[in-house]
Amino acid sequence: MSENKEDTLASFQNITGIDDVGEAFSHLEAADWNLMEALSRVMPHEDAPLASTVQQQPEPPATHPVESTNGFRPPGYEEMPGTSNAAAGFFHSIHNQNQNQSQNSHQPQLQQRFPTQLTSSINLDPASSQNNNQNVIAFNIHFNQQLYQIRLPSEATVEQLKRKIFDETSVPVCRQAIRGWPPSKASDAQQLGTRICNLDLAPENELILVDLTDDGFMDTEQDEVTQRVDKTFTIDIQFESDSPLTLSLSGRTKMRELKMNVYDIKSIPVRHQEWTGWPNGCDNETTLAQSGIELSHRFAVRSTAHLAQNNTTQHNNAFEVVNVDSESSADEFEDATDFNNAEYIFTDSPPAQPLNRHLIPNNTDDETSGSTQFVENYKSRYGDPHPEFFVGSLEAARQLACLRPAKERKLLAIYLHHGKSILINVFCDQLMKHESIIQTFKEKFVLYGWDMTYESNKDMFLSSLTACISSNASLTARNIKLDKLPAIMLVGKSRQLGSNCEVLSVIHGNIGLDDLLTRLIETCEMFEEQLQVEIRQEDERAARDQVKAEQDMAYQETLQADMAKDAAKRQKEASQLAERKRLESERAEEDARRESIRLVAQQSLPQEPSEQDAGTSKIRVRKPTGDFLERRFFTSNNLQDLLNFVTANGFLIEEYKLIRSWPRRDLTAIESSQTLETLKLYPQETVILEER
Repeated sequence: MSENKEDTLASFQNITGIDDVGEAFSHLEAADWNLMEALSRVMPHEDAPLASTVQQQPEPPATHPVESTNGFRPPGYEEMPGTSNAAAGFFHSIHNQNQNQSQNSHQPQLQQRFPTQLTSSINLDPASSQNNNQNVIAFNIHFNQQLYQIRLPSEATVEQLKRKIFDETSVPVCRQAIRGWPPSKASDAQQLGTRICNLDLAPENELILVDLTDDGFMDTEQDEVTQRVDKTFTIDIQFESDSPLTLSLSGRTKMRELKMNVYDIKSIPVRHQEWTGWPNGCDNETTLAQSGIELSHRFAVRSTAHLAQNNTTQHNNAFEVVNVDSESSADEFEDATDFNNAEYIFTDSPPAQPLNRHLIPNNTDDETSGSTQFVENYKSRYGDPHPEFFVGSLEAARQLACLRPAKERKLLAIYLHHGKSILINVFCDQLMKHESIIQTFKEKFVLYGWDMTYESNKDMFLSSLTACISSNASLTARNIKLDKLPAIMLVGKSRQLGSNCEVLSVIHGNIGLDDLLTRLIETCEMFEEQLQVEIRQEDERAARDQVKAEQDMAYQETLQADMAKDAAKRQKEASQLAERKRLESERAEEDARRESIRLVAQQSLPQEPSEQDAGTSKIRVRKPTGDFLERRFFTSNNLQDLLNFVTANGFLIEEYKLIRSWPRRDLTAIESSQTLETLKLYPQETVILEER
């Protein structure tokens, strides 16, 4: 296949999402390798207007956003890993042709382009919203130890949510403080007009409602972000193979700008930057202030450029191995390395060197170093997911699997690799990556891997098989033909064999996924049947030990519980006694203070004139209870004398106001040195005591 056809095949798979190389190849062959014609064949057209098409489509299934190690969602196509400018331009050139067909993946963009058609009418009834194909978001509102469940369409606003909360809790909108929004969207959530679909919410969300009472409770989430905006953040960045970098940035700096700074200084393209250390919920438009990180924070950045080069190398090797002609079958394409890895199809990396077929270098020193190199090269070659291989010698793997108590014993699975086998790519890229296979190996086996590409490494391993397992196991491995590799030898130990092990089954590489899983499970079941006697004896012995241990534990737990209960009771009584004493002391101090103020006021009172004295004024003070205090003063007495009279009767001026009824006037708020005559509080006057 020419290089031009390789590029066409990669582009076709990247655009259509067809993973099967044989199927993609057949479409291009039928179109005589005309890319646009092949795309037209697999992507049918519709002439309906875009807005109406969006309204009539059923609700798309929930998708799982791609996340990197920093928890980011991809901010846009131009920043998806491995997407070059050339690829973005090519994708745009065919955008008008597949716009209707790719509606599910582009629906958020369509909603932004046609807001009037899509959101002109928002129905807050969840049932109606579901009938109208609107997404429904559920809120569990926690308030006053109660849970209120509210469901709203995704196009509803924060104001509509708060009005629903008011209907349920009777807390006015102006007094609602809601906690629990995503940190990166906390500021947006403070705006009543913000649509809840723009807040990165899950289908079901837990929120806490706080009533902003007149006591002055403040919601500090937005205030904290506002305060951090103008602060300087010290960002320490560690690189995998380069010197560290320290940046001092404003809190207004966005994540996108930080990535561009790294690109400018370290020449690592944004699409090749893999970040570790971001909090969840951040995206490229989140500022440092909004992200929630400390003013001094450390990140780790890894360049994935070498992964793109390795992936391109695998693509090139795959095309070299597979000969495409008119008689080729789909089975031949399945042996090629994955062509449709869209992450690196459009990278502008330089051509990679030919891929080494072996996983262990020739003439390796010992099993442990060979095993370490095997695992490292396997992970680098085939990527994630992959089964977990044991690292060490074959003898150590045998002891871990076979020389354990019967209930903990596992089978030893020996994976035999050969770089020249035509089955390697399919077996490793498909079968060994399947979740069921990985889980089965993890739960039931100790998996040990070895590369038999070089004769020196093969002879070393066969000798180790003879010493650790048996000569029969070594002979079995030696007789496996190249066209049957890779292979998996399943080794186990039962009671009848003492400390020796035997080969229970050999699974060759020319097998399908279902058959491989069936063979693994059948061997496990057969092995477990042989262990039942040992397991039963161990269970009986363990049960006896368990009974004794439980009795001892129950006694100790009862003793500890009684001691803890007594200690808690004493602590509670002491705490209650201390609290009573504190309250009594505070109450006594307050009473003493009030009595001191009252006595001082009483001693400061002038002598009360008699009824026959001239120039007197009769003052009546109405208490809050409706009763009256009454006293005569000389008109030359000042207002402070009247206030002292009120205080002497137990009504402290700091707690009460003295109000003149007409014209209404607060006598405690004016200069107390003025005389009653000046204030026209004669020959008699009635004033009112009111609590402050």
